[in-house]
Amino acid sequence: MLWLALHFPALALDACTRGAHAPLPIVIASSPGNNAVVLACNHFAQRRGVRSGMPLAAACALSSELVVRARDVAAERAALERVASWALQFTPAVSIAQPAEVLLEAGGSLKLFGGLNRLCVRLENGLAELGYGFVLACAPTPFAAQLFARAGLPARIRHRDALRASLGRLTLDIFDLPHESATLLRAIGARTFDDCMRLPRDGMARRLGQEFLDTLDRALGRIPDPRPKFVPPTGFVAALMLPAPVHEAGQLLFAARRLLAELCGFLSATGNGAQRLAFALAHEDRAETRLTLDLAAATRDLEHLISVLRERLECLALPCPATAITLKSELLLPVASRNLSLLPDSREHAEAVGRLVERLRARLSAGAVRGLDTATDHRPERAWQICEPGNERSAQEAHTLARPLWLLASPKPLKEIEAMPHYEGPLALLAGPERIESGWWDGDDIVRDYFIARNPAHALLWVYRERRHDGGWYLHGFFA
Repeated sequence: MLWLALHFPALALDACTRGAHAPLPIVIASSPGNNAVVLACNHFAQRRGVRSGMPLAAACALSSELVVRARDVAAERAALERVASWALQFTPAVSIAQPAEVLLEAGGSLKLFGGLNRLCVRLENGLAELGYGFVLACAPTPFAAQLFARAGLPARIRHRDALRASLGRLTLDIFDLPHESATLLRAIGARTFDDCMRLPRDGMARRLGQEFLDTLDRALGRIPDPRPKFVPPTGFVAALMLPAPVHEAGQLLFAARRLLAELCGFLSATGNGAQRLAFALAHEDRAETRLTLDLAAATRDLEHLISVLRERLECLALPCPATAITLKSELLLPVASRNLSLLPDSREHAEAVGRLVERLRARLSAGAVRGLDTATDHRPERAWQICEPGNERSAQEAHTLARPLWLLASPKPLKEIEAMPHYEGPLALLAGPERIESGWWDGDDIVRDYFIARNPAHALLWVYRERRHDGGWYLHGFFA
């Protein structure tokens, strides 16, 4: 087995500030009041002299521009769960270790992702996209991987026989030992894992308890260390607080990208795609602004979702500043895996057309973009109908007779000289007649003979001769 541990040393900060794009000095405080302490701060706050552990009042005295947020433990827990859902795309064996770690058993996934190094690169790039600071470590046991990650060591240890030497250098402060045990170990001069391993086990068991020995043995893999598998939710809902109010809709794209990246990881893990996404923008003094993306087909393509959302945001005017953004997937459908054949995939063309339609609808509104389809009627005026884009019948199902690209709204009478039609000169009849006689059942019947004609300027026209009434010639369309 091979365990990958993701440790998030600044989870309290990341959970509240991942949506920040502007260079704001942000601090996370323990609690409101006179005794509040800075728990974490970003590098913009550190540049102003703010440090973790200092009184909040002292930090605010250093800079009047500080953005202060109270620690939100529930947001941290939700962030870990969303990271776990995202990580399921790499392995089905994912576990959460509170308060700030996610574990992956990835031994069975190495071949799929091209080896350990490539898998780690995928994880690192993905977590950076999500906006988290992290340490990634690998070891044959889950607890050892956790210890390396907590120590800030990006270890890549694959074999158990190398564990003892690597763990030996780790200090005991990363073990989260009870205060009494930590005090006793310091008193006897034990500072590292290796120091503890040199002590007599019987004496340690009497003075520190069997639980301490079990802690050492779990790290080395001497005793089982089962981890509960994370069970993902059936749907996706995620929210981000915005560190500062956002006045322009386009500025929300940075935070929305974080949420969409989480969504795409969740969709990859479940084999689904999203066809409808609902965004909710929170405001301080009024109801939420809701934004829905209806897609032509289910997808989990992050860049495509970003492009569609960008089009919508460019057309959106916020009624007042937004303070938070929530994403919910309302319609999830199975998505087939990508065909990796070198031969062209017919789906790629259909997907490209669908994406164009989605971007146009995002910018112009859904009702402004329609599809055209053939109808089961031979009369040219009624041989087409409006439909949903993407629902058109295939070319194989449509008739193959020549039809003009541009059909006039109503036929235009033509001059007739010496029994021949004229349009910017005499017309040469190239093909026809094609008789269309239809519509007797609804009172709007026609009886016409259609021809393809060419005028002196070499334009191709679709003309017909009326078989009833005046028997005249009419222009009905132009070929491209």
